[in-house]
Amino acid sequence: MFYYLLSCMFFFGPAYFANASPPLAYKIKILKGLAGPVDGGAKLNNDPVLGDHKTWRGVISEIIVCTSLMPAFIWVHNFLGLTHYETIGFYAYNQINGFILGFLLSIGIVFGDLSFAFIKRRLKLKSGAKFIPFDQTNYVIGSFIILQPLFHLEIKFWFWLFVLTFFTHILFNRIGYNLGLHNAKW
Repeated sequence: MFYYLLSCMFFFGPAYFANASPPLAYKIKILKGLAGPVDGGAKLNNDPVLGDHKTWRGVISEIIVCTSLMPAFIWVHNFLGLTHYETIGFYAYNQINGFILGFLLSIGIVFGDLSFAFIKRRLKLKSGAKFIPFDQTNYVIGSFIILQPLFHLEIKFWFWLFVLTFFTHILFNRIGYNLGLHNAKW
């Protein structure tokens, strides 16, 4: 079971790094020209559509990081003779370009992040307000919506990825919070 859980996390590794990239991009002041909000400041019923914390810099940094890391993860997987992808039932990894797979995964994580920001604003929750467990797992849900119709991974994979991501996200947000990279502990 441990190897299965490790395999779930290995598959999603590029998404984990990508999810951490927006606050890092902000902190080190890269892509400053893309710091504007994705929703352009638009309002819906006097509430922000997404909020000013969802920026093009964050979206682009997530896409770049995830798209560029997936081929590296596939290369490491193959070079070391790992069986992580096979363990979770993902046999198509050698049949699809790693950059395309990374891009599709990045679209899923961005979709999940922006969708739940939209939902939070409709529920009148402010930026940074707790929305547990979705603050921690929105990018898993978005990835499921984008990848599942294409790759038909086992539902147990998505279940365990959801659970693992919930706890690892909290752990790494605490670390990021203590390093001054993130504003919320959760």
